[in-house]
Amino acid sequence: MRKSAAKFLSFFLAVSLIVLSFYAGDAIAQGQKTFMWKVQSNTSTVYVLGSVHFMKKEVYPLNNKIEDAFEKSNILAVEANINDAAKLDLQKLLAGAFYQGNETLEKHVSKETYELLKKEAAPLGIPAELISKQKPWFLAMTLESIELMKLGFNPQYGIDNYFLKKTAGKKKIMELESLDYQVNLLSGFSDEEQELFLLHTLKDLKILKQETDKLLQAWLTGDAKGIEAIASRVNGDRRLARIYEKLYYERNSAMTLKIEEFLKTKESYFVVVGAGHLVGNKGIIELLKRKGYIVEQI
Repeated sequence: MRKSAAKFLSFFLAVSLIVLSFYAGDAIAQGQKTFMWKVQSNTSTVYVLGSVHFMKKEVYPLNNKIEDAFEKSNILAVEANINDAAKLDLQKLLAGAFYQGNETLEKHVSKETYELLKKEAAPLGIPAELISKQKPWFLAMTLESIELMKLGFNPQYGIDNYFLKKTAGKKKIMELESLDYQVNLLSGFSDEEQELFLLHTLKDLKILKQETDKLLQAWLTGDAKGIEAIASRVNGDRRLARIYEKLYYERNSAMTLKIEEFLKTKESYFVVVGAGHLVGNKGIIELLKRKGYIVEQI
């Protein structure tokens, strides 16, 4: 149960609010850019790949540029090792994601939000009992994940999962964050912030397919600006400013510091991190450039 809970949680938390997906392999020309960057210091090379947590089986094998970079690297670094269930505090997960005792969702959100939720969740087939016990942030992730799976994406084919399985017993695995950190982050938002998060997700469910199509095209062409434009639509809602700051910018800074530590070693690293963390002026790639490292999109 612990292992299943760890994977279930990670599929929702490691990346952005909108899960990015892409097609690779024969569909990408030899000269086409991927959503991966090569970062160099005087002693080390770090490859930074945008993470995709829900994926289609058809994307494998991945682009040779990505596979080659992985083979050249000594160490794999991910946001959280979803295959190491022993590190997950299951009780903390349950407490952070589900209401205990007589507490229910209906007591923590407005009547309007609750009625909208019941209307939008009904077609997805989620039992009302399950809805009532999930906290807003976790329920938002659940709804989005179900919708993505309806569109043909599956977490078992996620990029993080792929490289973790490929690495098992062959390379050292490091974490930039942890599952517990991610639980604490999302469960730590106030009731009001969590309700806003849920409302935004409910609204986006209606356009998820169109947004995913745009993201796929941006990914295919290595169009970081295109993905940034889609992500900035979320950031445009001022009510979500604090959530966005904590989900992206603060984590970007912390993960950049970790990558800097890698660049001070004599090892080579393959870093898989949520693609939403790589774009924009406050994204990891731009932060590394400002610090003077040689950064090249491959």
